[in-house]
Amino acid sequence: MNGDSGYGRQTDAADELAAFSRELYKRGWMPGTAGNLSVRLPDGHAMITGSGRDKGTLTRQDMALVDAGTGEQLSGSPPRASAETTIHAAVYRTTDARAVVHVHSPYATAVACRAGERTRTRMLPLAGFELLKGLGLNSPAATDLPVFPNWKDVPRIAADVAAHLHGTADAPPGFLIADHGITTWGDDLRQARNRLECLESICQLLLLTGTDPAHQRRKGEDS
Repeated sequence: MNGDSGYGRQTDAADELAAFSRELYKRGWMPGTAGNLSVRLPDGHAMITGSGRDKGTLTRQDMALVDAGTGEQLSGSPPRASAETTIHAAVYRTTDARAVVHVHSPYATAVACRAGERTRTRMLPLAGFELLKGLGLNSPAATDLPVFPNWKDVPRIAADVAAHLHGTADAPPGFLIADHGITTWGDDLRQARNRLECLESICQLLLLTGTDPAHQRRKGEDS
C-alpha cells in the first residue's frame, strides 16, 4: 500500500481491483458487467466492485465499501455493491482470505452447468491433477470441489458456502455455482487469480479428456 491512512489503503485497493477486473475482462472471464472482485481491508471492511458496472472500464470510482463479515454496504459509499457481496462476506467470515474473485470463465462455467443440481450441493471429485498443487491444500493429491445450487435468493447461496467452509477441513479455496460460475480466494488478488487459473485449467482438462462432471461421484456416494 502506498499510504498509511485508511483513505490511502482504500484508494490503493480500489485501483488494484480496477486493474484486476480489466485484466480478467480482457481474458473473456468477466464479460459485460458479469463477475465481481473484492479485497478485505485491515479495519474490518471490504471493498468490492460495484453492481452493473462494465468490468472492462472500471476505475476506483466504481468500488463500494462494505462490512467484511456481513456484506452490508456502508452508508455514503456509492455505487451499489455487487449483488453477490454476501457470498464474499461468507468467505471472509469462515476463512483467512484477503481477496475473493468471482468470474464466469468458460470451462469452469461449463462444468458448473453440467455438474450442478437445483436443490442440493454436489461434490465434484478432483484427483491426480498436477494443478491441484496450486491451491495450497494440505493434501494436494485430491480434493472435492463443491458445486452449490444457484438459489435466486443470493444470501441462501452465501449460507450454503459458509456452512460448507465452516464444517470442512482442508476445503479447496474455491467453489462453483450451478449454471453460473466460479469463485476463488487467497491472501491477495494475485493468489486468488492464480488459484482461479488452476481450477479453470482443471475444468478444461475434465472436458477435454471426456470426463463427464455430471456423472462423477464422490467416493462412497450412491450411483
